[in-house]
Amino acid sequence: MTGASREALTAARERLDALTDSTSVDAAKLADELAAVTALLDREAGLRRVLTDPAQSGDAKATLVQRLLGGQVGGEAVDLVAGIVRSRWSQSRDLVDALEELANLADLTAAQRSGTLDDVEDELFRFGRIVSSSTELRSALTDRAARTSAKVELLHRLLGGRAKPTTERLVTRLVTVPRGRSLETGLESLSKLAADRRNRMVAVVTTAVPLSDRQKQRLGAALAKLYGRQMHLNIDVDPELIGGIRVQVGDETINGSLADRLDDAARRMAS
Repeated sequence: MTGASREALTAARERLDALTDSTSVDAAKLADELAAVTALLDREAGLRRVLTDPAQSGDAKATLVQRLLGGQVGGEAVDLVAGIVRSRWSQSRDLVDALEELANLADLTAAQRSGTLDDVEDELFRFGRIVSSSTELRSALTDRAARTSAKVELLHRLLGGRAKPTTERLVTRLVTVPRGRSLETGLESLSKLAADRRNRMVAVVTTAVPLSDRQKQRLGAALAKLYGRQMHLNIDVDPELIGGIRVQVGDETINGSLADRLDDAARRMAS
């Protein structure tokens, strides 16, 4: 998002935070309701355009939301969406993207309240790695010809009772309503959103052998000092690395593996 939409999203996130600060608000229920509104606006392009039309007054758009959604979702969701459509959006699709993000954030807030946010971060990362390593599973979850109910059943068999309820809800929404994204991209975005919930960055750490708890703590502290923010480590073991470690933070990669050093040496000798 750029310009007006970025500002509108920031304001929307602040409204969500203010709303979910109240323990009386069921964050998981709010997430489901916002996801339902997202699906509605994703389908109804005409309605989406009306709600983001700069020629329409904010009050008129908020009144339309209240009339359409009142009685369909809870009052908190109606008020939140009504406030969001008062903002200016650069593109109509940006409104849908924002509502989807708010739905996911509400679910992550529910996990944070229950003390399971760290587990959800780890489970999203692990599931992403499983999908990347299994062509058969990826095909089953992304096949457009497959019934949605079959995908939901498959995910429940994979995650039900093994992952936190928040993880299962987030992944199920992503799989059943991908909105043009690859499954891997969607899972990566969810992982980053979970880290942002704690004001943390995500470091994907690839090592040849598993790290001890002490090594993880030392690495996390070093990266936090380097980047100036608390760091969440997603550890991936790859024996082909031979030795050393590779760390990826956002678009930046820190290579310290023996395999990388050998490749670099070979390139130098060839030049």
